[in-house]
Amino acid sequence: MKIQITKLNRFLFSMLLVSGLLACNQKEAEADKASLWLTTLDKESLLEKKEVLIKDKNDNTQEKGPTITIDTSQTFQEMDGFGYTLTGGSALHLNKMSDSARSAILQELFGTGKDELGVSYLRLSIGASDLDKEPFSYNDLPKGETDVNLENFSLANDTLNLIPVVKEILKIAPEIKILGSPWSPPVWMKDNKGTRGGSLMKEYYPVYANYFVKYIEAMKEQGIIIDAITIQNEPLHPGNNPSMLMLAENQAAFIKDHLGPLFAEHNIDTKIILYDHNADRPDYPISILNDPEVAKYVDGSAFHLYGGEIEALSEVHKAHPDKNLYFTEQWVGAPGDFAQEMSWHTKNLIIGAPRNWSKNVLEWNLAADENQEPHTDRGGCDRCLGAITIDGNKVIREPAYYIIGQASKFVRPGSVRVASNEPEHIANVAYLTPDGEIAIILQNTSEKDQSVNVELGNNVASVQLPAGAVGTLVM
Repeated sequence: MKIQITKLNRFLFSMLLVSGLLACNQKEAEADKASLWLTTLDKESLLEKKEVLIKDKNDNTQEKGPTITIDTSQTFQEMDGFGYTLTGGSALHLNKMSDSARSAILQELFGTGKDELGVSYLRLSIGASDLDKEPFSYNDLPKGETDVNLENFSLANDTLNLIPVVKEILKIAPEIKILGSPWSPPVWMKDNKGTRGGSLMKEYYPVYANYFVKYIEAMKEQGIIIDAITIQNEPLHPGNNPSMLMLAENQAAFIKDHLGPLFAEHNIDTKIILYDHNADRPDYPISILNDPEVAKYVDGSAFHLYGGEIEALSEVHKAHPDKNLYFTEQWVGAPGDFAQEMSWHTKNLIIGAPRNWSKNVLEWNLAADENQEPHTDRGGCDRCLGAITIDGNKVIREPAYYIIGQASKFVRPGSVRVASNEPEHIANVAYLTPDGEIAIILQNTSEKDQSVNVELGNNVASVQLPAGAVGTLVM
């Protein structure tokens, strides 16, 4: 079923959504079939397409079971996309593949064809993350030296693997959104002069702000537009290598007095996003956004879920409804229990994060090898399973491949979340896509098979969900 909006421009589409003129009971079905893309926890079905009949809701032959009612007159956030972090290690493994093998897997991941995943959002590390072979920044100097004018700033390390892979991705998905996140500034700016832990010295706040400017401008020269940056990956976890401690009051001062004004001076429209850490501390971004002099520079806040509950995102939305929310990282631990990971990540992230206002969902690293290499010493993650495992030119699709694929393939950027009720044991989130289709992600959280009716206006699609299964219904 399609709602006829495909020829409307984005502005008119948005206005129609808000006014409720797209209510489905005013539209007629173009076809009597929908599609369910099913993934079962036993892996018997992996994004398997099944046809579903659409019936009139007054038809007494529909299956008995819980009913989900979709209401397109109630709209929420517009989605930016679903994807992964392209770590330095991920790029290293991809770049080692043959040209044809790399081209094939990138097309599968980022293309939007029938058998492609449609990944639409990427996170990059600004400098090294802990999934590089070793820590580095874009301004590393001999011990004791400084470079306050950043004359030695260079993307040289990224030009070896990361930038070539990103350029290849951009040829497939030129509209993909890219977020940059630093794990650490250059060590000469930090009070402990080390890659791990420590804090940014206040005398280097203006220099570090310029570091961000130089990064954005240098990437633009490479043809890579940085849509958004976070200030610090996991600012309350200084145990990674690299990493840095950055308390909320320090992040606020850095943005208000340095980064925000410098972005304005250079006419940089890259979004500034706060926090980038666990949902157990919603007070961190809220306390910063409470200062209007900081908030005027800030687009929103980003979260991980290694602590806390996903509902904390709604606390931030309630406190500051004019600011956006993002979900930027969650790992899958090797070797990866498919049933467990698919269940938890779908409920909490793919469904839970958007239902709590997140505009995106990103899983942690895109690719690793069979040994979860590379990673840094003294704090690098040695159990972070990639969405794909690369062994030469061979590719193994891991849990995060299907977790993200269940959304990215169907919920394209510009999709708008719409209202849907949640019957017991049937978690779900629904969207109106730019093509005028309804895409609803369903999860049977019970231990028994269930028939589920999805009601859209006068139409009902009845789907069969095995115990624990995840499905995306497109109608």
